[in-house]
Amino acid sequence: MAETRPTATAAVAKSAQTSVQPKRSGNSISWIAPLTCIILGYIIWRFVIGNPANFTKPDPAGGFWPKHEGPIGTFTKMYLGGIIVPILIGTFLTVVCFVIERFLTVTKATGTGNIAEFIRKVQFHLANKDVDKALAECDKQKGSVGNVMKAGLRKYKEMIGNTELDTEQKVLSIQKEIEEATALELPMLEKNLVFLSTIASVATLLGLLGTVMGMIRSFSALGESGGGEAAQALSQGISEALYNTALGIGTSAIAIICYNIFTTKIDGITFGIDESGFTLTQSFAANYK
Repeated sequence: MAETRPTATAAVAKSAQTSVQPKRSGNSISWIAPLTCIILGYIIWRFVIGNPANFTKPDPAGGFWPKHEGPIGTFTKMYLGGIIVPILIGTFLTVVCFVIERFLTVTKATGTGNIAEFIRKVQFHLANKDVDKALAECDKQKGSVGNVMKAGLRKYKEMIGNTELDTEQKVLSIQKEIEEATALELPMLEKNLVFLSTIASVATLLGLLGTVMGMIRSFSALGESGGGEAAQALSQGISEALYNTALGIGTSAIAIICYNIFTTKIDGITFGIDESGFTLTQSFAANYK
């Protein structure tokens, strides 16, 4: 009986088995942080800004929304902006929370050193056919680009000793490994950015909603009374209502700026990942024909 050898298809399938393992990480912060920040926003509004000592006419009955009057100081006037104010404070705290979380994640993903310099070092080692030194550079980089490059280099090293596949099939196998490693890295970079983009839009609308509600109360009070006191109360009410707009616009501006900063950094990391994949495939095709 004739001896059978593995077919090319079977060999390709075998070589396509990836060494990249999915990263298991929860995302409980996505619902814990907003809820906690809204509660904290209410506590700040109710017990810090709304401290009875901050008003000339405090409401001794207290409750969920005390009707304090005569705020002492500019900052305390924010309390009279209404119940939308604690929500806006909560959204601002949420922005701060996710900015810190994204900063730590993106900084870790960027790794150490310059990405372009790292890729040049790897190219140099591959040109000298020294894969082990290239892997050592990946360990030093410690970022997403280094992780993807390391996964590709392991497959690269495996394909050097493979005698069952031709060069084109080996390059495809390396490319597939890089794509799978990239698919595991990119979601980690983009996770939770949706909160910043959403708050950037919603915060302004919440501020306008609070302002409109304050204007409605002010004009309603004007309709129930008249004279100079009513006009004074109206101007004061409008001023207090505009605190909502200021909080909303300020929160939105911070969210937009931070979102753009993070997306720019992520684009740089993504470009480095794409360049590293191109480097590996071109190097193998040139050195191991």
